[in-house]
Amino acid sequence: MRIHEVSPQKGSTKRRRRIGRGISAGQGASGGFGMRGQKSRSGTGTKAGFEGGQMPLYRRVPKLKHFPLVNPSHYTVINVGKLNGLPANTEVTLESLMEVGLITSNDGPLKLLGDGELSVALTVKAAAFTKSAQAKIESAGGSCQTGAKPADAPTDNE
Repeated sequence: MRIHEVSPQKGSTKRRRRIGRGISAGQGASGGFGMRGQKSRSGTGTKAGFEGGQMPLYRRVPKLKHFPLVNPSHYTVINVGKLNGLPANTEVTLESLMEVGLITSNDGPLKLLGDGELSVALTVKAAAFTKSAQAKIESAGGSCQTGAKPADAPTDNE
C-alpha cells in the first residue's frame, strides 16, 4: 500500500459547499456575505484590532511598563537585623523605633523585612511582616502582632 492509495473512510468526509454558483445552490448571488458593506467587498477587509474608527482597545489601555499604581501602599520598612540592639522583651512599634533612632522618618505604617539575624525576644507590633521576618522573630522567642490595615489603604465605603 502506498500513500497515494490511502483514502478516508466511507462517510467520514462531506463535499465542500460551492459558494456563488447560482440561487439553486443555496449560497448564490452574494455568497453568504450579505447585501452591501465593507465586509461584503473583495479584498483584505480591516486590520486586526480595527474598531471602525473608534480608538481601539490596544491603544486605550495603559501599557505594561511604568504606568502608576492607582492606590500604592507606602510602608516604613526596617530589617530584622537592625532590631538586634534592642533590649529583650521590649515592645517594638513605629513610635518606639523613632524614639530609639532606628527609623528617622515616618513613611507610612511599619513593615518588617527579613534581612539579618535576630537573637533577642521582642514583641513586634507592625502593619505587615514578610514571612521570613515573622519566622525569625518567632524563632528568637518573640511574637508578631499585625495591626490594622495601613492608614492610606482604601476602605469599602470610598
